[in-house]
Parts: sequence; structure tokens; C-alpha cells
Amino acid sequence: MVVTTLHDPGWRGFASDNYAGVHPQVLAALAAANGGHQVSYGEDRYTARLQEVIKDHFGGQAEAFPVFNGTGANVVALTAVLPRWGAVVTTTNSHIHNDECGAPERIGGIKLLPVPTPDGKLTPDLVAREAWGWGDEHRAQPLAVSITQNTEVGTVYSPEQVRAVADFAHAHGMAVHMDGARLWNAAAALGAPLRAFTTDAGVDVLSLGGTKNGLLGAEAVVVLAPERVSDLRFVRKMTMQLASKMRFASVQLLALFEDDLGLRAAAHANAMAARLRAALGAEALPGLAFTQPTEANAVFATLPTDAADRIRERVRFYDWDRARGEVRWMTAWDTTEADVDAFVAVVREELADGPGAPGAGA
Repeated sequence: MVVTTLHDPGWRGFASDNYAGVHPQVLAALAAANGGHQVSYGEDRYTARLQEVIKDHFGGQAEAFPVFNGTGANVVALTAVLPRWGAVVTTTNSHIHNDECGAPERIGGIKLLPVPTPDGKLTPDLVAREAWGWGDEHRAQPLAVSITQNTEVGTVYSPEQVRAVADFAHAHGMAVHMDGARLWNAAAALGAPLRAFTTDAGVDVLSLGGTKNGLLGAEAVVVLAPERVSDLRFVRKMTMQLASKMRFASVQLLALFEDDLGLRAAAHANAMAARLRAALGAEALPGLAFTQPTEANAVFATLPTDAADRIRERVRFYDWDRARGEVRWMTAWDTTEADVDAFVAVVREELADGPGAPGAGA
């Protein structure tokens, strides 16, 4: 039986890099791993090979624990670095705070201590706003910091900025977690190896993203500082993130490292965002302004709400802050130049015709 295709394979949106399908090379890797039997629950050859590759990229002490999704990776990682009374300093726009439906609190029993930041980045001074009260039995103890690379607003931490946060955290007995849902995009933007802004910058545990870069339900927790992480194997099982047929998660992650596929895919997505930003910024369009630098594969802008709604009827994307008229446009590994140029044409057309445009209402 052949499954009927129910969607238009040529349709593209700019709402999320999660909209993109599975990279053909990843599909080929899945097919290659599919024959015969392999031992379940991570005792397969692909997971063993993944451990070798992870050590090559993150250091000999690193160990990978494949999981199903990014929320699972974050919950597993944070639960494994905190006692029951532990709290995490993070940003108000972090994924763990805004987009995980209370999973860190509900599943991990973790108190989040969010700090406002205009560019999505934490600094030592910002961490210090919530990093206090140690020994006070009335306050959840701030024992971890969670940063996101690249951030939820598309900005990228330099290795030096990560190191500054990590040094502050470690000086105060805090572990450092990095949510690397778009880690490959950051690597492409920085032109730096993965370990330069993770292991070498003081990160203790990493959520290694893959889904946003062409994988199918495959992410990993990577332990970079084993002395700061406790019993992660048991935490992964307890939180329902242990795959029985783990070879299919591991082989996808392997595919991203093979021949720099992950880096190349992310660099392409970044380039498409830069193309979008450059095209829309090339002329003054009524009502359009950019709110964040475009450093990876996200463009943040403000538009008149009515114009945004009209554009969205033609090309899907999400509001970021509707009260401000702020929207987010995301590019993916399979976004084409033609996709970008067509979207730019739609935006120009709707802004030219909307209220406030030159000649409108004449």
C-alpha cells in the first residue's frame, strides 16, 4: 500500500523551522539503519558510534543521551543538575519559561527564576538579579543558569559571553545548561566549532537540537561536565524520554555530523534569513521596522496589525508580540531563494496597499 500524499510539497511558510520536513540525507541514514536487528535501549552500534562522534566534537569527557524532543531534553538536563529544592535562572522569553507548558515545573519540580532581557541574552549582572538567597530555607535555591543558543529572539552568544555567564555561575556554585535547539545555526553564525561556545566556554550540560535542522523526533542531552550531573540515565527513563529503538534517533544525529551536514543546513537557513532581511531593508516600507539583529535564521519585525494579518493569509508566520505588532519570520534548511523573494513581494505589496501607505485612501 502506498500512502497518499495529503499536502502540497511545494508549500512553504515562514512561521517555524519546525515546519520543514526531514532532510533527504537523514532519510537515507534512517533507511541504512533499518535492516535486521539491533539491541534496544541504546546498546546498538549507532548509539555507540554517536558517543565517539560526540567526544570528537565536545571533548573526551562528553556523553550523549538521545531523547525524543527539545522539551524532554531540557527537562532531563535540568532535573539532572538540580536537587529537589533547586531553581534555574533563565530569561523571560526562554523556551523553558514560555513554551513548555510548565513541564520543568510539573515534571521536574523545578522553580524557574526568569529575568527580563531585551536581546534574549543573560549576562552576569542579569543572573545576579535572581542569584541570591543561598541558605535561606524560604527561597528555592538558585543552583543553575539556563541560556539558549541561539536565543529565542535570534541573537547569538559569543564564546566570550557564554564564558562570562559560566564563570559567574560556577563561582556561585551554579551549573550551566544550554538549550541548543538551534545550536547548529549559532555555530554557522559564529564560524566556530561547537565546543568553542559549549565545552570550552564552561557549559556543563547541553540540549543538542536536531529537529529544527532536518531531523525527525531526535534530540540529545550531552553531558559536558560529568561532575555536575547526577544520574541522568535514570532521569531520562523516569521522564519517559528513553527510546527503545534508539538506533533511529542516534543515526539521525550522526547524519548531522557526517560531512558537516548540520552546519551546512544551518548555514543555508541563516543565509536565507539574511537575504530576507536585506531585501526588506533595502527600501523604506511603510509601517515596517526591525526589532532585533538578524544573526541566525530569524527575522523579527514590527508591522501594522492589519497588514500582518493580510500577509499571513497568503504566507503563514507567527505573531511574537501582537500588542507591539511584532512578528517573527523563520527560515529553514529547505527555504529557497525563490521562497524568500516571493515572500518579500507579498510583504511589499501588502504594505504598499495598506493604510498609511503613500497614496492610500486617495
